Amino acid sequence: MPTKEAIAAFIAESPGKVGKREIARAFGIGGGERIWLKRMLRELEDEGVIDRRRKVLHKAGRLPPVVLADITGRDTDGELVAEPAEWSTEEDGKAPRIIIAPSRRQRAGEPAPGVGDRALIRVEPAGEEGPQVYTGRIIKLIARIKAQVLGVYRANRERGGGYLVPVDKKSLGREIIIPAGAEGEAEDGDLVSVSVARGTRLGPPQAKVRERLGSLKSERAISLVAIHAHGIPHVFPPAVLREAEAAKPATLAGREDWRALPLVTIDPADAKDHDDAVHAEPDEDPDNPGGHVLRVAIADVAAYVTPGSALDREALERGNSVYFPDRVVPMLPERISNDLCSLRPGEDRPALAVRIVIDASGRKKRHSFHRVLMRSAAKLAYPQAQKAIDGRPDEVTDTLVEPVLRPLWAAYHALARARDAREPLALDLPERKLLLKEDGTVDHVLIPERLDAHRLIEEFMILANVCAAETLEKSDLPFTYRVHDEPSLEKMRVLGEVLASIGLKLPKGGALHPSLFNRILASVDKTPHRAFINEIVLRSQAQAEYSTDNYGHFGLALRRYAHFTSPIRRYADLVVHRSLIRHLKLGDGGLPASTTREEMAEVAARISAAERRAMAAERETIDRLIAHYMADHVGATFEGQIAGVTGAGLFVKLDHTGADGFIPAATLGADYFRFDERQHALVGSRSGEVFRLGDRVTVRLVEAAPVAGALRFEMLSDGKAGARQSAQLRARSRNAKSFRPGKSAKAAERTAARKAARQKGARNKRAEQDTTWPRRDD
Repeated sequence: MPTKEAIAAFIAESPGKVGKREIARAFGIGGGERIWLKRMLRELEDEGVIDRRRKVLHKAGRLPPVVLADITGRDTDGELVAEPAEWSTEEDGKAPRIIIAPSRRQRAGEPAPGVGDRALIRVEPAGEEGPQVYTGRIIKLIARIKAQVLGVYRANRERGGGYLVPVDKKSLGREIIIPAGAEGEAEDGDLVSVSVARGTRLGPPQAKVRERLGSLKSERAISLVAIHAHGIPHVFPPAVLREAEAAKPATLAGREDWRALPLVTIDPADAKDHDDAVHAEPDEDPDNPGGHVLRVAIADVAAYVTPGSALDREALERGNSVYFPDRVVPMLPERISNDLCSLRPGEDRPALAVRIVIDASGRKKRHSFHRVLMRSAAKLAYPQAQKAIDGRPDEVTDTLVEPVLRPLWAAYHALARARDAREPLALDLPERKLLLKEDGTVDHVLIPERLDAHRLIEEFMILANVCAAETLEKSDLPFTYRVHDEPSLEKMRVLGEVLASIGLKLPKGGALHPSLFNRILASVDKTPHRAFINEIVLRSQAQAEYSTDNYGHFGLALRRYAHFTSPIRRYADLVVHRSLIRHLKLGDGGLPASTTREEMAEVAARISAAERRAMAAERETIDRLIAHYMADHVGATFEGQIAGVTGAGLFVKLDHTGADGFIPAATLGADYFRFDERQHALVGSRSGEVFRLGDRVTVRLVEAAPVAGALRFEMLSDGKAGARQSAQLRARSRNAKSFRPGKSAKAAERTAARKAARQKGARNKRAEQDTTWPRRDD
């Protein structure tokens, strides 16, 4: 029989899973000897030589070969770091650290691991790193919701411990108990991350607080929820900050001197970084009458963020800056974004610029790129520039109107003619802005006026982006296009059904072009359906993304397009800058020669995912802020429009605040409402009442859940009539199939009524039991 030492050595040295069966097979132990082995293993466990987790044995103080772990962050090299999910610091001491090696192979469409995920990881000791450090490779990702739940901790003052209020709408009403002793350092009102234990047959699930993320009682706390829920990196590692602080201002060496050119920045009034400046003047070329020369100068971020540096790795991980109403999570440290690269007036700044010549109709004749040193003549806000051109200049703009602003507006009017001829998608979706109080809560909601100053900058930036794509397309270098596919056939079918419901017809056949949607939008411009149809057309569009393959930009009606104009806040633009620098031989900081198309495709996928992550986080934060604002108005009535219809109920968007709320179908009067997919409506089975997508309604706010950003309304408006007879006929037709021949129509109607009553009772019972909030699919 083997000694204890031999068994312990076998367990420690085995690369795979080790249990009683593997030990018995290795040492030839069978029959009644297995009882001896079981006793021996128990003694080894009692002596602290080995550990047992789920019938798997391993040497005490060491991890088994395969471990379930939570990804908790990144190290200074940008590698993911994990900790074992089942580890008690009180019993086992400090948790081992697992450094996750990059996957050798990742299937197409498979999500990349990220902070907050749980995974099965094959581990092995890291050797020189120490006994508590392992390297690992991910075998399988576990859904994040199973690994980590975010919520607000509510303490039980009497018995200790407490419970969790989840931040996810889908988890509202789900009771999660945090036993006494499992709350860690969390205090009442703290945002926490918990690990949920396996559920039991009796009682709600229990959880243990893994991390205290911050207090929701403090200012600027609402965005903290989205930051952690989506795993957005928001703390710069020390190595990144050191690199940023060590950066030196760029000089004129290797650059053209554009400092005498009166370039100006035009941005939102509260902008902190300014990465684009513009200038225009009449073209003096006699062969281009009425033409203009445009210059667009963009902050030269590539001069400071070099490929492979700590700054570069962190910028790629973040992908873009994330803008919340109460804070900004920047892609780059302030030393770079708000100082060295911000085009401040009167200060020398490096820039990558494009000089563009257009004709009188706004069509581009030629362009060229330049690496320059510039000096902004002024920092203007959109309303400030607009007032100046409208004849109301202030002290800053008074001397700029004639030499700077009028040439800019003249060039803009030419570009607008080219835009109108191109007919890009012209959606009219007003953007709501939340103005906050000092404590970070909503003061009021406003819709900023859309100005020509906004459109001017947009047209200049779009043209510069086109120039970048055209130049790089002539090279053999990999780079990222900004692409936007045309709507899918399924989305066009749905759009056609919605239009038919309000008496409009979607033209069939022929190639899709944005002008088709513009004609639809124009036909409802003066009708009550205007806002609704704009929203529906937006939903019918594909999502824009970054790609190394060019399939055009449908929404802008452009064949080639690349993001070039915002490298401070978008990694995609920095990549385009590097490709231009290398292709045009404009100095240092260009794309590394070893960069392959496959590597660039991976970058495009990562920054597209980061963009979607940022959009979701920004949207959820606005929902939470508005829900917090609306919590003081429970019981009040509001006007709005049905913005979504599902079998579970209706989503209503309020007019002024833009807040989205839900009305459960079971609360819609005394009828049983069924979902009619073709009409995008809920239809009463007996009454024939219809609540359809786009209908104007009056609702009462009955509940607000600020932490989850959820609102629940009560319908005060009656449904539209007109479908009663058709609903009854359909009900008779369905029920007639189950009746015996010869059964009377009255008996059939009585049976159908009893069936509807049973369905209604069952639905109401489910509604009482189900307190979860359905999530609108945007």
